Amino acid sequence: MKIAFLPIDNRPVCYTLAQTIAGIDSEIEFFIPDRKYLGDLKNIADIEALTDWLNKLPSVDAIIMSLDTIAYGGLIPSRRSKDSFEQIKNRIENIKQILKTKNAKIYAFSSIMRISNNNYNEEEKEYWNLYGEKIFQYSYNLHKNGKAKTDVPQSIIEDYLNTRKRNFEINKIYLEWQKEGLFESLVFSKDDCAQYGLNVKEAQELEALGGFTKTGADEIPLSLLSRALNKEVKICPIFLEPESKKLISNYEDVSVEKSVQGQIELAGCIVSDYENADIILYINNFKDTQGEIVMGVDTKNFEGEFIPPDRPYMIADVRFANGADNNFVEELLKNKPNDKYFYGYSAWNTTANSLGSLICGSKYKFLSQKYNKENFTKLQVTRFLDDWAYQANVRQQLEKPDCSKIKTLMEPFEKKVQKIFGNKYSISYIYPWDRLFEVEIELN
Repeated sequence: MKIAFLPIDNRPVCYTLAQTIAGIDSEIEFFIPDRKYLGDLKNIADIEALTDWLNKLPSVDAIIMSLDTIAYGGLIPSRRSKDSFEQIKNRIENIKQILKTKNAKIYAFSSIMRISNNNYNEEEKEYWNLYGEKIFQYSYNLHKNGKAKTDVPQSIIEDYLNTRKRNFEINKIYLEWQKEGLFESLVFSKDDCAQYGLNVKEAQELEALGGFTKTGADEIPLSLLSRALNKEVKICPIFLEPESKKLISNYEDVSVEKSVQGQIELAGCIVSDYENADIILYINNFKDTQGEIVMGVDTKNFEGEFIPPDRPYMIADVRFANGADNNFVEELLKNKPNDKYFYGYSAWNTTANSLGSLICGSKYKFLSQKYNKENFTKLQVTRFLDDWAYQANVRQQLEKPDCSKIKTLMEPFEKKVQKIFGNKYSISYIYPWDRLFEVEIELN
């Protein structure tokens, strides 16, 4: 099978993670643009180069693409771009003509512009550091009550609303393309959701027009990468805290139970009972509220034993947002995971992030025509070093990105993980966006 993949941006979870997962099956031919053409925290993607890459693609079976990348230059630029509606419309109409020449199934996704409830402008427009929380409240009340007052300057409110309207109108164009049959699947992603807000309102309006919306963002291309295999895998979810499965995770607007079901279905899989399942999905969910280590929010850790079954299983560790549950990992690693039955672990960022990436990697292993154990092992070593060692432990000991210090702090974890998986790598670390939030782990 031949698959082309156009990422959101150049972060490792958007770029190298997809490459590694696709590489679990050596029969997959995977096409991805040169990383230098993709955007980052401060720079937009080279849209002209990416359009040329898309145009020159050889014949493939499936194309998974971020429409934000090709329209605005990436997810973050979609919130910052000053391009007019007409400029973006002309740009995407050109892409449409290219896609119509490709005899491939197209799996596309576009974001519903988020509204972060803070005064940080790292990923937003300049004025967010002064008015972010107030704009959030304005948006919340406007949706909830149909009207809202604010002391945010009128010029800023107008700019914000005009940017939202532009992006929303572009999304409605994509929806028309879907109705014309251009897309095999089209997902409108929404992240950082509250009960009310203009982003929630737009999602409801898109749904009323026949669109499909999904809570999450960065994992959605991986869910579509999974869906592109076009073979159903039966998955049985088992919650380690079953009485708490209806609670809602941080940054999401649906229960953990619904998030699990939605991610399974988006990946082109089926929710199954235990007896008929191909893979068992264990969810280490939280009891009361989801913890968040980096924010200093604690929660009750896993207690008891975890006895893996003698059949394929995977684990979504979502007791904390963005980081593993140390108690659970200690219990899990008491016994070396058996490659025959172990199909993956993830505790990457939000519940949706963890689930979408985990299911994708597991599905590629389960359906592989030519299983590449080396790539699957690399995937697992990376997840344990990132989600457990770094996010749940080492990150809290760092004040700023420091490649030398992180190497020293990570070495005890490296030794344990390499012993568990039986591989010896030369490991180095990079901060691709020069911030502590994400680290790139290079295994050589």
